[in-house]
Amino acid sequence: MARILGYIAASLDGFIVDQNGSLDWLFKYDDMDLGEHDYRTFIKRIRTVVMGRATYDWVAAEPGPWAYQDQRTIVVTHSPIEDPKGPLEIRSDIDALIAELRALDDGDVWMLGGGRLQMAFMERGALDELEIYVIPEIIGGGAPLFPATGFRASPTLISAKEMSKGCVRLHYRFG
Repeated sequence: MARILGYIAASLDGFIVDQNGSLDWLFKYDDMDLGEHDYRTFIKRIRTVVMGRATYDWVAAEPGPWAYQDQRTIVVTHSPIEDPKGPLEIRSDIDALIAELRALDDGDVWMLGGGRLQMAFMERGALDELEIYVIPEIIGGGAPLFPATGFRASPTLISAKEMSKGCVRLHYRFG
């Protein structure tokens, strides 16, 4: 059974993008040394990437080739995607998608991007682990790490580690 993982950065005040939908505040940390937790190491063990439509649109707008050519990519949306940037599949039923992902046995699944989709998976008990990289920036607003839905959980802390440039890695397990 595939593990469904979250791997995300958030500002110290709990936002994943600023009020303009920008990650500029995060990009200045691109040279941060994450060692064994580096994105390039993480992505090698990912077989399937799942993202919402807003995240897809943001990733697809980036110049250069499709970033997830080596992974199966699923976009959760109710709208068709005209002229997709890379090979991808569309799903609109989250419950059916979770059942499909749980049946996989060929590698881990990454919940890429925004907190809304990760929250939908958490609410259904379908997020197994979550790595949050807390970046020492206060950006004053934007999209929250997780939207306030009334959902409550008490995940188990696997580890907390100080990284370079004042970043802290928090690793949790659900269930």
